Order: sequence, then C-alpha cells, then structure tokens
Amino acid sequence: MTTLAAVPDPRVFPDIAAAPAACAELFALADASLTAETGERSATIDRRVRDALVQRLAGDGRLLARLFAATPSVAVTRHLWRQLELACRDVAAAADGIALTVFAIPLVIVAGLDGATGEAVVPGVIDDAVKIVDLLREHGALGGNRTFGIANALVGVDAIDLPRLPDLLAWHRLPERSPDGVSPPERALAPLPLAIAAGREAVYLRFLVGTALAKPGADLLAGGVVGGWGAPMTHELARQLGHGGIRVLALPRAPQRLLPAVAQGRAAQREVSAQLFASNAIRRIRASVGEPSALISAHRAPDAVGGGELRLSLSSPFEPRDAEGFRCPLYPLDRVGDAVAMLVDLLADCRVTDVRLIGGVHPDRDAATGLPLLFKSDTIPAGARALH
Repeated sequence: MTTLAAVPDPRVFPDIAAAPAACAELFALADASLTAETGERSATIDRRVRDALVQRLAGDGRLLARLFAATPSVAVTRHLWRQLELACRDVAAAADGIALTVFAIPLVIVAGLDGATGEAVVPGVIDDAVKIVDLLREHGALGGNRTFGIANALVGVDAIDLPRLPDLLAWHRLPERSPDGVSPPERALAPLPLAIAAGREAVYLRFLVGTALAKPGADLLAGGVVGGWGAPMTHELARQLGHGGIRVLALPRAPQRLLPAVAQGRAAQREVSAQLFASNAIRRIRASVGEPSALISAHRAPDAVGGGELRLSLSSPFEPRDAEGFRCPLYPLDRVGDAVAMLVDLLADCRVTDVRLIGGVHPDRDAATGLPLLFKSDTIPAGARALH
C-alpha cells in the first residue's frame, strides 16, 4: 500500500469554513466520531448524526445531496454515508411496522452494434419482468423470499441516488397505511435508454428496482453475493435486450438497498470499463509493436467528479505516439489507493510487467498540444515508481 500511495488524491474538496452551519456541524460530528478515544464515545456521537440524517430523509432530497457535495474529505464522506445507510434502515423499520424492503440490482451492461457504421437505441425497458422475478425466486436470490416484484424499467443512477432517496424511502409505507389520508408517492421509475454506436463497445450502468415483503426483522439482502441466478439472468437479459444487430452482455450484481447499490454499481461499471479498455488496447499494442508500458497518474480535470481523476496510459517505447488512455473516475466514497490497486491488479491479470506510478497531481491538458495529458513511455517524469 505504501507504493500505491505514490499516487496522490487529485480531487479538490470544499472548505469546511464555507459550508452552511447545519452541514458544518455534521462534518464536525463525523470527524469527532472518527477520532473518538472510545467506542462508546463514537457511538454516542453517531447517534446524534443519524438522528439529524433521519430528519433530512423526511425533507428535500436535493438538500441531502448538497450535504454530501460539501463534505471536506473522503473520510468524512464515508462516515456520513455509513450513518445515512443506518438512518435509512431506521426510517424503513419505523414505517408503521410493515416490513417492506426497497432494493436495487445493479446491472453493468456491455453493448455494441454489428457493422462498421450506424446507431441504435435500446429503450431501457425489459419486455418480461415476470421472467426475471421467476429466475430470482427459483434460486432464492432474496434469502428465499417469494413475495417481491421488480419494475420493468432499467433506470440510471440518478433515479435512486441521494436526491431521490426521501421519495423512495416513502415507498416503505403501503398505500392503505398512508397517514392522515395523504396520497402515497407515485411509484414510477423512468427508464434510461442505451444509445449505442457501431464500431465500439460501451459500458453502461443501469438498475432494476424492486420491493419485497417479509416479516419484521428479516434481512433479505444479507447475502450480498450473486448466486445461481446470475448466469440465467445474464442470458435472459441478453435475449430481451439484444436484437437487430445489438449485442448485449448484462452483468448483474447482488440485490442491495439503494445506497449500497449505487456505490457497488459505480465501482463495478468502472472496473468493467477498465477491463474492456485494457484488453483491447493491450491486444492492439502487442499485435503491432510488442509489450506495452503502463503508467498510472493523477490529474485535475474540471469535468471529472470532484475535479480530479486517475489516468491509465498504455504505450510502447517503439511507438510512443500511439499511447492509449483510460480516464478512471474517483467517486465520493473512493480512496485513491483502492482505485490504484484495482488498476494494478488488472494489469497483473493482463500480464503487463512494466507498470509505473507517477507521483504528484498533474494538469488535465498537455500545454503543448491542448489534448488530454497522457504520460507515455518516452515522457516518464523523474521519480516515477516502478512496480516489480
């Protein structure tokens, strides 16, 4: 891990002094919990944090999203995220004693189009949701529970992320139990189509959202692994979504509550995207000029999440101008060392032996060309750490 730490975090975190007072108080509490001398003190602080988050879950989800956008560090973000997940469980458990679980299945979808030219759109709706439910029931995907259903829409991350969280948690109240005669929220999810272009495969992140009923106290999502239903579901989604020259490989992850599903889905999409890039680029370089060199560096980038990202560059000293690059996003919960480790492990699996980590935070663009900056085998800066 010491070697992996050679790559620093390129993101720009907000100044806690500029945060609204209510947000700054939560940030201070999170930091106090992380540095508490005893577990008892930490638990007491965390209870205050969860109570505050439960109140926010009853309000405007956009304010909840702004809270997390203003966090001053990864450590504080991760701690608040954990407490928010516990707060979500508190809200669900308090929903009139009805044990209804809202869950999401992350789908990492690799899609391409036959032919050299053309475009196509997959509407983002599965034709037969009942078939998917039957597969999940057959293999006991939700702890053996059979009283659940899923929507037929393939939704994007925005449909279940922080701004939508209060509305989706309200689904835990069944219509007949809605208090004071207030109509329950409309349980509708808008599908997010997949736009596909010929000539390249792309990686998409979508979710199937469902609800399940069980006796109070039952944790239907405790397993956290893809069981025997994974391969049949992959085949069924390919059958339903792939047609007219469209090739679809849908890789499901285990059903999760909404917050863990978002985090797991983003990480899975990034990993599959890196695998697709590396396998294609390494194959091309080996076929033309021999073994590639790999360089991992950190860059400021105004269009990146948090203003910074990692980049993986693959090139050969025999043709350095033909370097190929992958932009590796860093999401709010990510520790840089974990993302670097993912890239390093991927390169090891691809049998790339010349891997170097470049220290420092670098600009987005090459000053000479104006193009995105990618380090190459002939422009390796002094101090780059080689992995053996």
